[in-house]
Amino acid sequence: MPDNNTSVEPKADRPYMPGYGVVEASSGKGLLPWSWAVERLSKAHNYWLSTSRPDGRPHCMPVWGVWLDGTFIFSTGSRSRKALNLAANPYCVVSPERIESAESPEEAVILEGIAERTTDPALFRRFAAAYKAKYDWDIETMDQSESPVFVVKPRVAFGFTAGLPEIATRWRFAAD
Repeated sequence: MPDNNTSVEPKADRPYMPGYGVVEASSGKGLLPWSWAVERLSKAHNYWLSTSRPDGRPHCMPVWGVWLDGTFIFSTGSRSRKALNLAANPYCVVSPERIESAESPEEAVILEGIAERTTDPALFRRFAAAYKAKYDWDIETMDQSESPVFVVKPRVAFGFTAGLPEIATRWRFAAD
């Protein structure tokens, strides 16, 4: 069943990780549910956004954002390195900060996707409302030409917890 933030549940399987002893999951046993990743993508306060400079060098910076409609949405300065990198190459990686939990202090979600600048007014209003609720910051007061909004559409995501060989999960989205 799809989660309430996506229309289609991504396909789960094991990532290819030679040398790590990752156990095949042909039966689906031990795979993390997509809802596990959505919870972490939704609850995090800070996210690491990794992009590539035009010369190929990596760039990673923290951002604030929201998980909405199965996408990660954030804003950044139009002249920031992040925005310049995404204009040249829209592929990026988003990873929420670690959410401490009683089940496992060793958790990670890594989302690979394509960032697109959006000017959709309806989406912006929904993003602004979710952003205000999460950060108590009115992003609607910002000039979108100076602080564009980007939507990261997932292509593949990975989830890891303690017990890596039996738990490591990859989710593939329809576009991948």
